[in-house]
Amino acid sequence: MINREDMLELTRRMTPARSSIGRIAGSYFDEEGYVDGTFNTNFLKLSTPERTKNLNLAKTVLFATTNEQLREYRIPDSARKPGGLWQLMNAIKRDGMKNDASLDLFYEVFGEHFQPGYPYAVFLFHGRYDVPMKGTDKEWQEGSEEIYEYLILTVSPLTGEYEPGEPEFGFLYPAFKERGAAMNFVNIFEKNPARVHRELGAWMLQG
Repeated sequence: MINREDMLELTRRMTPARSSIGRIAGSYFDEEGYVDGTFNTNFLKLSTPERTKNLNLAKTVLFATTNEQLREYRIPDSARKPGGLWQLMNAIKRDGMKNDASLDLFYEVFGEHFQPGYPYAVFLFHGRYDVPMKGTDKEWQEGSEEIYEYLILTVSPLTGEYEPGEPEFGFLYPAFKERGAAMNFVNIFEKNPARVHRELGAWMLQG
């Protein structure tokens, strides 16, 4: 189960002036899942309006109704095998999303698993959150417990040329659980829980 307070703690660090997100990358796909363009940039070099717009995409995942639209899933050991999706996501996270070859491979594989019949965009956000310590009275203290390094993914239909609409699917990896990284878990977002992107969920959690 997801603790709503964990998600709120992360979103409080997602403002244009004080963001824990340091990099954004993405790919635009045609209706058949073929890549139509990519980008990869330092998030803090974007203009304030651009940072605000893109933060709103990322926060859609975290602001979703917990345990309904946003659910916690254990990643099976069989899905963490060499050459699998989560090994690739760990490499992308470890490199701070600065390795375009890893990102291009991810986009290629993603397009193979998702052809919705309309153009769409996949955005990835890389962040590092210095988790502050809390005392026994739950008051913030100086210092930090750990640095939580994470990826947020959003999948949005395009509403114009290279203009993503409201995310319909996404994830937070690794899950933020008990104020730390839970490497064996992922929080998957589905805008409409009754209309599951089964092909994506099955691929991400397949054994």
